Amino acid sequence: MAAPTPNERVTFRVAHEDDDLLVVVKRARLVTTIGIGHEDDTLLNGLMARYPKQLARLGASRDWGLVHRLDRGTSGLIVVALSPDAYDGLRELFESRSVRKLYWALCRSTPNKPAGVIKRPIIEEIRKATKYTSTKTARIGNSGKPAVTAYRVLQSSPAGSLIEARPVTGRLHQVRVHLDSIAATVLGDEFYGPAIARAASKRLALHAHRLAFTHPITGDELDLRTSFPRDLRPLLKRMRLERPDLAEHEIPEE
Repeated sequence: MAAPTPNERVTFRVAHEDDDLLVVVKRARLVTTIGIGHEDDTLLNGLMARYPKQLARLGASRDWGLVHRLDRGTSGLIVVALSPDAYDGLRELFESRSVRKLYWALCRSTPNKPAGVIKRPIIEEIRKATKYTSTKTARIGNSGKPAVTAYRVLQSSPAGSLIEARPVTGRLHQVRVHLDSIAATVLGDEFYGPAIARAASKRLALHAHRLAFTHPITGDELDLRTSFPRDLRPLLKRMRLERPDLAEHEIPEE
């Protein structure tokens, strides 16, 4: 497989960087990796422009350093390997569910329970397809793969709620599907929930704000956090909700 085309016009913030890995902040609407229709405008293309030697050393067999993904509409933290040993170690951490991932979601309603654990299997399926493209979506189904998401309501108002979600497993669209299953559809979601929730936000109101794991090479405990996205703050204000408290290790804004 040919190396992805470097594209320095694809920009991103770096939250952490060392010789073996980095954690970056992906903006909403940016595709994580290359595919049909997105050969040169993805996060991976931007990474290739900034870290060409490190990612070329990893190659296609190690996904050019990408250990996990975020949906196109979701903003937030992604960890990227810069060395083969770091990639292998990070894969083990994800497979053993040793990486802590936390999301903020602005939702159309408030769940009946202020906190809980959603355990509902998820089935992946093709939602729509053309001659050249297809779109994968997901739904709850008994024949699906096990999926677990913990959540807690941080704030609520008559307009909806701010929920923090922690996916324990890593299924397609897991947080979105699970929150929709308890009538707390993420605002701006083009696939799940009612049209009124979709129309409430110009972007998917979901942000991966925290990523915590043990560094696979040094053994250091890393705990990276971001502030609430600027482009979602007007929606937060309209919902009469407050920005979540800033964390001690939060990434400074540019």
